Amino acid sequence: MVGLSSREAVARSTATRAPKVSRGPAAGRRGLAAWSTYYLLLGVVGTLLALGVVMVLSASSPTAYASTGDSYAVFKRQLTWVLLGLALMLVASRIDYRRWRRVGAPLLLVATAGLLYVALHPGAVGAYGSTRWIQVLPGVTVQPSEFAKLGLLLFAADVLTRKTRLLGDVRHLLVPLVPVTLVLAALVMIQPDLGTTLLICLITFGLLFIAGTPLPLLTLMTTVGLSAGLGLIMAAGYRRQRLVSFLDPAADPRNTGWQILQGRFALGSGGLLGVGLGASKQKWSYVPNAHTDFIFAIIGEELGLVGTLAVLALFSAIAYAGIRAARRAPDVFGRYLAGGITLWIVVQALVNIGAVVGVLPITGVPLPLVSAGGSSMLVLLFAVGVLLNVAKQEVWRRRTPVRATVAAAKPKRRGTTSRPTAPHRPPGGVRSR
Repeated sequence: MVGLSSREAVARSTATRAPKVSRGPAAGRRGLAAWSTYYLLLGVVGTLLALGVVMVLSASSPTAYASTGDSYAVFKRQLTWVLLGLALMLVASRIDYRRWRRVGAPLLLVATAGLLYVALHPGAVGAYGSTRWIQVLPGVTVQPSEFAKLGLLLFAADVLTRKTRLLGDVRHLLVPLVPVTLVLAALVMIQPDLGTTLLICLITFGLLFIAGTPLPLLTLMTTVGLSAGLGLIMAAGYRRQRLVSFLDPAADPRNTGWQILQGRFALGSGGLLGVGLGASKQKWSYVPNAHTDFIFAIIGEELGLVGTLAVLALFSAIAYAGIRAARRAPDVFGRYLAGGITLWIVVQALVNIGAVVGVLPITGVPLPLVSAGGSSMLVLLFAVGVLLNVAKQEVWRRRTPVRATVAAAKPKRRGTTSRPTAPHRPPGGVRSR
């Protein structure tokens, strides 16, 4: 038996040696890298919340003083909602996200009951021509459609996870998600609230895309959805006026085009660096809903182009971190959950910003994590906490280095020829005669 060369022996011993667990600064750096998505999300969300509280104080002070005599009235209420939402976010980030699978269906049922109450009960609270809220305490209202979005997301992620092996069949792919989505969308449209209806449909569409729905089916769903949306817009007179004012706001500058034009004036007067924090002129009863739907216009006026680009960069960072958390999620449910929450936040931000700058019609959707609002803030921060928990458990796949070793070739003896290897015969095989 020919002995092994020194290099070959080293190569074999290296290959069979048990891997060592590295400790020290290198291991700490890898652990920090595995948690980078978590810290990125935490930092970006905290920055948006801080910016939102400051801008709500600035944008709401004139209207709050005119209605209540206290310039800080809206700010105090918003700060309370943010603190409660942060508590929910921290609690959700410490609970394993898999436990929320059981909460999806019950939460969806409760939200549906709330939507039915808003649609049928005369005690529902209305404002700006729509009835969307339920009064739970004096001065405290709850918007069931916000909880419906969260319930639909948890329910859809659970259903798609359970049907992982059956998603090749279109019936299992679309049922029961599409019927449930249509029921929720119909209940929200009764209020009416076209913006929330759009978001509910987009959440389901995004989850179906993540689940691998064929492109022809997605194209068909997009065509049907756009046709239905256009039909709903043309079915109501005020929505038709919004569409016309979106196409040509200068045609009626004192009525239907007022909000769009004043928002553009606010963005344009800000310039590069803005007029200064708190120095906005458009918030003095010129821009309607300055602290809610059109807070981005006040940001552009007071902080300028730099401030608006910073907001866009923060939402882009949320999109990047959310997609990264979804790709590195430990299981399928985590991937659906992280992808759905990211889609929810980013699409809502794009719809709001697009309406303010004039590239999309006004739908009444607030800027997530920035605009004033109670139910929206609580539900969004809870969803962010769930996303943080998924990011905390992301699977960090470390690439193992490949070591190239050169083994010395065995010297051949003179006068010897290589013999052909006999073919392998299975045990118990029949020998040829």
